[in-house]
Amino acid sequence: MVTQAQILQWLEAYATDIEENKAYLTELDAAIGDADHGINMDRGFKKVSIQLPTLIDKDISNILKSVSMTLISSIGGASGPLYGTWFLRASTAVADKQELTAEDVLELLQAGLDGVLQRGKAQLGDKTMVDVLSPSVDAFRQSVGEGTLEAMQQAVAAAQRGLKETIPMQARKGRASYLGKRSIGHPDPGGTSAYLMLKSLLGVLDSSR
Repeated sequence: MVTQAQILQWLEAYATDIEENKAYLTELDAAIGDADHGINMDRGFKKVSIQLPTLIDKDISNILKSVSMTLISSIGGASGPLYGTWFLRASTAVADKQELTAEDVLELLQAGLDGVLQRGKAQLGDKTMVDVLSPSVDAFRQSVGEGTLEAMQQAVAAAQRGLKETIPMQARKGRASYLGKRSIGHPDPGGTSAYLMLKSLLGVLDSSR
C-alpha cells in the first residue's frame, strides 16, 4: 500500500529534486525552448512545498488536487497547465482514498497521462513528456501484479529509456518544434522533469520497504 504520508513525502522529494535540477532543466530548455522550464517548475514546487504542512489531514485525492491548483496558478508557459492537469486528473482517479493499492497507483498514473494527452494534444514521438509518461504507464501495467514497488521500478526504467529516446527526435510540439531539425540532439526538458517526478516516487517507496 502507498500511504497518504508517502504521497506527501513524494511531493516534498520531487520539490527537492526540481530545486536541485533547476539549472539543468533550464539549460536543457535553453537549447530548444524558452530557457525557463527549471525556473518555472522550481517556482511552482516551492509553493507546493510550503503548502504541504497544511495538507497533512487531507486524503490523497485532495492533496493532489491542491497541488494541481497551486501549479496552474504559479507555473508559466505550457508546464503549468500540463502538470496541473496531470495532478488534477490523478486526484480524480483516487477519490476519498487514504492509501493506494498497486491498481490504484496504475489508475492514478493512467489518469494523469490521459489528462496530458488531452490537454497537450501530443503523441508518442513528438518529443514531449508523453514520450516518458506513456511507456512508464505501460510498464507499470505489465508489472502491476508484482506489487507497487516492483511495478514502479519497471515504470521508472521505462521512463528513463523513453527520455533517452527523445534525444534523437525532432520536436513536433511546443516551442521546440519551431527549431525543426535543430531540436534534434537534446533530451526533452518536460520529459526530464516528468522522469524526475516518477523517480522521486520510486525513491520514497524504495526507502519505505
